[in-house]
Amino acid sequence: MSLRIFSSVLVLLVFLLASCRAEAEPPAQNSITYGLTLIPSGFDPHIHQSTELGIVLRQVYDTLVYRNPDTGEFEGGLAAEWTVSEDGLVYEFRLRQGVTFHDGTAFNADAVAVNLDRILNPATASQKAVFMLGPYLSYQIVDSYTIRMILAEPYVPLLDALSQVYLGMASPTALAEYTPNTYQFHQVGTGPFRLVEYLPSDRLVLRRNEDYTWGPSFYQPPTQDGALVDEIVYRFFTDEATRALALQSGEAQIMGELLPSDARALATNSQIQLVTTEIPGMPLQFLMNTQRPPTDVLAVRQALIYATNRNAIVDAVYQGFSPAAWGPLSASNPFFSRNVVGVYDYNPETARTLLTQLGYSDSNEDGILEANGSDLEIDLIVPNWGLLPEVSLLIQDQWEEVGVRAVIQPVPGFSALRDAVNTGEYNMVSFDTPGIDPAFLNDYFVTGAVRNWMNYSNSELDNLLTLAVREGSTAARRGYYAEIQRIIMNEALILPLRDYVNLNGTDAGIQGLRFDPYGWFPLLNNVTYIRPG
Repeated sequence: MSLRIFSSVLVLLVFLLASCRAEAEPPAQNSITYGLTLIPSGFDPHIHQSTELGIVLRQVYDTLVYRNPDTGEFEGGLAAEWTVSEDGLVYEFRLRQGVTFHDGTAFNADAVAVNLDRILNPATASQKAVFMLGPYLSYQIVDSYTIRMILAEPYVPLLDALSQVYLGMASPTALAEYTPNTYQFHQVGTGPFRLVEYLPSDRLVLRRNEDYTWGPSFYQPPTQDGALVDEIVYRFFTDEATRALALQSGEAQIMGELLPSDARALATNSQIQLVTTEIPGMPLQFLMNTQRPPTDVLAVRQALIYATNRNAIVDAVYQGFSPAAWGPLSASNPFFSRNVVGVYDYNPETARTLLTQLGYSDSNEDGILEANGSDLEIDLIVPNWGLLPEVSLLIQDQWEEVGVRAVIQPVPGFSALRDAVNTGEYNMVSFDTPGIDPAFLNDYFVTGAVRNWMNYSNSELDNLLTLAVREGSTAARRGYYAEIQRIIMNEALILPLRDYVNLNGTDAGIQGLRFDPYGWFPLLNNVTYIRPG
């Protein structure tokens, strides 16, 4: 039997087993459908990196710590309490007792160790979780409910990382029973919901964990009889135009990432509620390639920012739901520096002046500037998310007014984007990361970093980024990040466009929906649903 045939048979068996398990469940009393907007390459949080998987699996997995959605502060999750050594190298966690995984396996220090081993194992091929651990070295089991994590150097963002679903705790029994490829169909956590079915490109089904009593303080399920949601069916609505229709028809009770134009129209519909959440990470942006002409010249990069009317883009494409962005952090991020606001306000005259001073002119009067016989062209890699194709067309028109030709290179997803970047044949590429702790900036702006697609190197910036993740004082960290943002914008390394706002819609009968402080991940433990009529 060929490997391809064997793989197909294996996947079919997984589907059949998942379906049999789902059929064994008693009928749900109060089921809702939640619309997802992207079909990720996989749903294992230790392996995969999509935001979409967290929308589902935040309900399945608990984390050692949580960020409180009201305060943003850390509080106990599976770890009841923790301490950090004076040198910042040892984090000791006292684990909550009496917790069991959905399969009955006891949660303890050994379970945490198994999860850390899995994430760190090169065979797991973790795309995100392993990097979130920073300079993690090893663990030390003190007793059944105490474990220490030992770091090679101080890393303040560790608690932030441990509060995210990518470092959620999975059942050691289930991890041992299934391979890395098949575990995603049989995921077992300790969270408020259990995974009962996963059919790729079709649906995921969760059922309430009736034994769940150990959640964080903000997990306070209402007691209204018959209204508490006991089943969530996630279905995929990749076509943006179908999302509002699914809400209006009752095909879905919660829908993510509505088109801004649809959200604006639904705002007057009494049967639909809009739930908007700010995303406190990086804004929608373009990264400037500083090693490829003409964006290898600072004044060109500055001119492109001045020539971009961000307010017009926000109004036309995002219907005013998203504010214009000013720097590498969105304004909702706690480390955002207001000193970058207004630094590159829209000014086409300044853009023209900068380009003229560099020797560009329109000698053939075709509307496009040229120098040394070459037109001023900027190659943009444009992925297909976040309404970037529409945004890039507006940018193209705006730049043409100052004599710049934007050449748009569309890519259908992350793999195609990465391939396009690897060619080096681009001036700008759009990518960003959500998050609260700005440690994610290191992935972009440290010399040689994995997403330093700007090909930029600055020893002062490297030093500041390194100091910022080691610094225990929040006030001192704010100072570092203010300077980091100043350098990034002074060097015109990015074109910030708009701060992300997650546009969700719900049936009017949905109550108690809220999102965690990261903005993308719903907390569905508290949700009730009263059906119309």
